[in-house]
Amino acid sequence: MLGSIVLLKFDVNGFSGSSYRTQPKNIYRMLRFLNIANLAVIDSLSVEFQAGLNVLSGETGSGKSIIIDALGILLGDRFSPDMIRTGETRAFVEGVFDYRGNDPLIALLEESGFASEDKEIVIRREMAAAGRGRIFVNDQIATIGLLKAIQPHVLDIHGQGDQQSLLAPEAHLNLLDMFAGAASVRQKVQAAYEALLAKAKELDQCRQDEAARLQSLDMLDFQIKEISAASLSPNEDAELEAERRRLANAERLVTLCNEAYGYLYDDEAAVLTRLGVILKRLQELADTDASFSPHVEQLASAKYALDDVSYFLREYADNVQASPERLKYVEDRLIEIDRLKRKYGGSVEQVLATLDKLSERQENLQNSEAHAKQLEQECQTLWQAYERDADELSKLRQSSAAKFERAVAKELGEVALGMARFSVRFSKPQVHLASYGSSLEELLGGKQELLSRNGKEMVEFFFSANPGEDQKSMRGVASGGELSRLMLILKTVTAPKLFPRTLIFDEIDAGIGGKVADAVGVRLKRLAKTNQVLCVTHQSQIAKFADAHFLVTK
Repeated sequence: MLGSIVLLKFDVNGFSGSSYRTQPKNIYRMLRFLNIANLAVIDSLSVEFQAGLNVLSGETGSGKSIIIDALGILLGDRFSPDMIRTGETRAFVEGVFDYRGNDPLIALLEESGFASEDKEIVIRREMAAAGRGRIFVNDQIATIGLLKAIQPHVLDIHGQGDQQSLLAPEAHLNLLDMFAGAASVRQKVQAAYEALLAKAKELDQCRQDEAARLQSLDMLDFQIKEISAASLSPNEDAELEAERRRLANAERLVTLCNEAYGYLYDDEAAVLTRLGVILKRLQELADTDASFSPHVEQLASAKYALDDVSYFLREYADNVQASPERLKYVEDRLIEIDRLKRKYGGSVEQVLATLDKLSERQENLQNSEAHAKQLEQECQTLWQAYERDADELSKLRQSSAAKFERAVAKELGEVALGMARFSVRFSKPQVHLASYGSSLEELLGGKQELLSRNGKEMVEFFFSANPGEDQKSMRGVASGGELSRLMLILKTVTAPKLFPRTLIFDEIDAGIGGKVADAVGVRLKRLAKTNQVLCVTHQSQIAKFADAHFLVTK
């Protein structure tokens, strides 16, 4: 028989012995409800999470981490069909999130057309063992791309071993910028960087060597003359094709028109002659019985219509001219148009559009010197904008670094790292501009090290766990347990600076216990004052701080 998991919720309100036993007031609750079906050992599970600190505990293998994995899948993480419960063909995960106060997510949802008036988002992901699954956001079909865009605004998941991300200097820069509230300035720097690189690339293209420029001008001149000489007009090929068919079938067209005209009008037994007789008889009938009157009108309308057809046939036959000379001209013209379409576009309209582009390119090359000077000035202006924004970002980082160090140092002592030392160090970014061409290197001169997408500096955290030891890069000195505590400290320090979201910690307490675990619980509780927190733990010292405690059993 297949196993399943059971989720039991303990109401911690009213317990004695701790000031943390009361349900927090006015604390943001991002994740309100989670519903899972047929995922791994879960057959059916519904859970309502609370504001503050939500703790999930239970024996190893009971399925705690599956709940966290389900949240990741819900927000775009990879899904494998073998995750579907044995014997089932489909699984689904559904979550309800409250995004009031989350301005970045509000902007994303409004831009994507998925916003709701009550600032609530319902995400549902259905997975199939065979075939493709489906994604719904607020009852609208959505994509994995949207889920991945939503995730960083909703969840911050830290699984077992994820603290290793702290070893990457890129993560250090992001954390300092979070603390400094530098998101908007950093976006300006990144936008200025991208604009400068694009303009410098355009300048490089303009500065191609003279021989290549002249060759391009010769080719452009030939192509422009070739298209212009044809004097094309829109839809000309379709009109010529229709004329070609008429000319090629002129004799047959005249014969058919004359035959049809004779049957309608010219022969002794012509349709219109007989129809006139019939109409006269019907009129006589209508004079005696009024019920024939509508039919007289119908037949009269038919006669008028046939008159028009007969006149058209006669005029068409009179105007058809069999001209071998004109036919040859039309066929030659169509051959020329087809040749141009094969070279410059699939239709006459595309050929004419190509002519416009070629003319514009020719004009730019003919005025390349003036154009290059204009692009140089634009590059200078963009570089000045980048420097202005990057300098603002640098000042913000420099002024925040010492505050950040003090905030982290204050927390170290409370997680049994009182003798540890932590510092923020700046360095020049490693910049490689060769791939962007010579114009940018010429513009910057010897200042290439000052240009990078994230500003003029890199950041790396240095750490020493024991007195008497020099501070070194965290990559070489921090143990797994120390990294876990450092990550929690950094989240505690930076989380209030960001938009409200749900922070998830999956067994980050591994390898610690006693007073250290108790200190980690205090940090989680503090973090839960500004963000909803979900924590998977085996430690009773941490679980006791829960605002809502869920016991998972298999």
